[in-house]
Parts: sequence; structure tokens; C-alpha cells
Amino acid sequence: MIGGMRSEETTTMTSETAPSSVVQDSGRPATRAWTMRVLVIGIVLSALNLRPAITSLGALLEEVRDGLGMSGSVAGLLTSVPPLCFAVFGVTAPRLARRFGPGAVVCAGMVAITAGLLIRPYAGGTAGFLAASALALMGIAVSNVLMPVIVKRWFPDRVGSMTGLYSMALAAGTSVAAAVTVPMTDALGGNWQTGLGVWAGLAATAVLPWIPFVRGRGAPPADPARRHARVEAPARGRTSSDVHARVEAPALRITRSRTAWALAVFFGLQATAAYITMGWMAQIFRDAGVPASTAGLLLAVTMVMGVPLAFVIPRVATRLPHQGPIVLALGACGLVGYAGLYLAPAGGAWAWALLLGVSNCAFPLALTMVGMRARTGAGVAQLSAFAQSTGYLISIPGPLLVGVLYQHSGGWGLPIALMAALMVPQMVVGVLAGRDRTVEDEAAAR
Repeated sequence: MIGGMRSEETTTMTSETAPSSVVQDSGRPATRAWTMRVLVIGIVLSALNLRPAITSLGALLEEVRDGLGMSGSVAGLLTSVPPLCFAVFGVTAPRLARRFGPGAVVCAGMVAITAGLLIRPYAGGTAGFLAASALALMGIAVSNVLMPVIVKRWFPDRVGSMTGLYSMALAAGTSVAAAVTVPMTDALGGNWQTGLGVWAGLAATAVLPWIPFVRGRGAPPADPARRHARVEAPARGRTSSDVHARVEAPALRITRSRTAWALAVFFGLQATAAYITMGWMAQIFRDAGVPASTAGLLLAVTMVMGVPLAFVIPRVATRLPHQGPIVLALGACGLVGYAGLYLAPAGGAWAWALLLGVSNCAFPLALTMVGMRARTGAGVAQLSAFAQSTGYLISIPGPLLVGVLYQHSGGWGLPIALMAALMVPQMVVGVLAGRDRTVEDEAAAR
């Protein structure tokens, strides 16, 4: 699949964009094929590790609650930790990338994920569990922000395909963790600590492909918006474009852009739905009488829908002048899924899992729009940090509120009604974010 992906034009490209990811300017040698292969492997392995820390916990949430003595409200707080960490740490990613290089930051992120997943089951007590989870989520946060940047800079003519590949791997890691955590825990003796800790092994494998890029080996094509600056100031010795290179921010006042705000709110609302689903959907099914192993499989079905669709949706989105129709279709699936979850959670469980899985594919669509709403790699870096950090801040109250409503109402009626209600503004701002315009046009400093 990787070798057979064809170059595709996206609406984010300009006439200055480098035509190939292996052609260098200023007399630099062509990027070696092995470097590109290792980079693709690194992107895929990193994406596989960006959600197991969350969905493995969702599958064992009841066991973790019992083991640590958590109330429903505290468990709701636990499900709100991922978006909080993504908001707090994600905003630092562009600055870290400028200082150390995106490759080094992603490599460090994978190390943090490995350490956090290994420590948290054995940290002792809720506070230690939360602290170790935050370490893993910090690594996920910076990688979340920098993946679209790396795709835009290394594969400017394949934004849709590479975003699809990355999103597909992310969905695969999400669904596999949801599906196998419970049976794997049973096979390892029934200890939830072992069942959670084993995911550190997968994270450790994702460190290896990034090691060659820590010191900046290999170089992608130059960012067209920065070529002229490099020709005028060669004495400063700044090259613009290897995975180690500085990611210079453009002269943008991103908060002036209506598109940036629309994309941030869309990102936040879809993240709210996703983290409520990952944190609570298995429990909804279990409370409806579905066995724990089946509930884990239903969550896995919801997540696995993102595997094929996460590859298809970005490719379709880059060929459309307006991504609003995709937003509306995904939102409609979500509304039907929530209605079914309210009316017949056990009887139609598989259908609701499928529909909510389709709805959750708003995430790869949001990532694709990040790449399409900015013209340059530097613009993508700034938009990605703003949209994801602001979006994750917006998503923080959702999972916590679901836990509070569940505990105090004694059922899932009010939480499900909240989920359905949030889908309506998600569709509205998604249509606004899907309009054919760029943040450079709206937010250029004057």
C-alpha cells in the first residue's frame, strides 16, 4: 500500500510547491529512498500508539475503578485527562520543534508514551496513576500536533494519502487496543495492571524509526514560502527542511481567522464525542446487560470503522472544494447511533457501534482540513497547534460531565441526550471549517 500510493494534488498546494518528495533545491542531493521508507514506518508506528493508552483503559475502566477505589465522578475526571493533556502539552509542540526539530520531539514523545504506560499500572493510588497517564499523554499530545506538519513538509503532493495512512494506522491502534485488552488481560492471569502495562511494548517499537532523525539525517523538500528567505540570508546557515530543521512560524495572528476558530471548535466537539465514546461506551453496553468481553468488542467495532474510512475520507476530502457534505453525513450517522443507544442499547448494539464508528471519522477529516486550510508547512504547524490545543480544551468538560450525569441520574438517558445535542453544533462549525479558504489569507499580520 505504501509503495503503491500515487501522488495527488490537493487544494493546499500552490504553483511553488515542490513537485516531488525526493527532489531537493539549492543543489542538495536527492533524499535517499531508505530515509523515506523509514519515515513512513515511523509515522505508521507512531500513529498506532496514539490511542491505546486511552482505549485500553476504557475497556478495563470498571476493574481500574474497583482496584483504585474511584467514584463515578473521579472516573469521569480520569476520562477527561487525555484532552486536558493534549491541550496543555500540544500547544508547546511548535516551539519544541523549532528548538529540537520535529523528528527529535516525536522520538521523545514515543519514549514518554513507553515510560508512562509502563509506570502507570504500578504507580500506586489514583494520583500516581493520573501522573503516569499524563506522562504518556504528553508524548501523544506533541505527536498529535507534529504529524500533520511532517506530512505537509515531507509529502506536500500526497497530503490526502499520507493523512489517510496515518489516520488509518491510528484507528487500527485504537480498535485493536479496545478489542484485545480484556481477553489479553484474562490470558495473562486476569490482572488489570498487566493488561494495561503490556501496551508499553508496542510504544517502545515506535521509538526506533525516529532515532535516525534526532540529529537531522535526511531532508524533505523545502517549504516554498521559505525558499526566498534562505537564498537572501545563506550566511545564517538556516536550512528549512529536514525532520530536525526548525519549523518557523509565519507572521500570522491565528486568532483573527474565522476558519481557524471554526476548525478548532469542530475539532473540540468531535474530540468530545470520541473521548466520551472511548471512555464510556463499553460501560453503557455493560450496564445494558452485555458481557464485558462483548462490550470490548463493540467498542473495537466502533474504533475499527476508522481503519478503512480514515484512509478513504481524506482522499475524498482533498478532491472536494467544500468538505461540508462529509461533515453532515458523519453527523447524521452520529445522531442515529445515539438515538439507537438510547432506545435499544443491547438489542441493536452492533448497529449503533457501526454508526458511531462512522461518526467518529470526523477526526481524520479534521486532520485533513488542518492541512488544507493553510498553504505552507509553517502555517500548518501554527494552525495544527491552535486547532488541536483549543479543541482539546473545549472537549475537557464532556467526559467529566457524562460521569457526573451518570452517577447522579442513575442511568444513561441524560448522558446520551448530551452526546446527541453536541452533535448539532459540531455539524454547523464543521461546515464553516470546510469552506475553501486559508488562514494565511484571513490572519496575515498587518
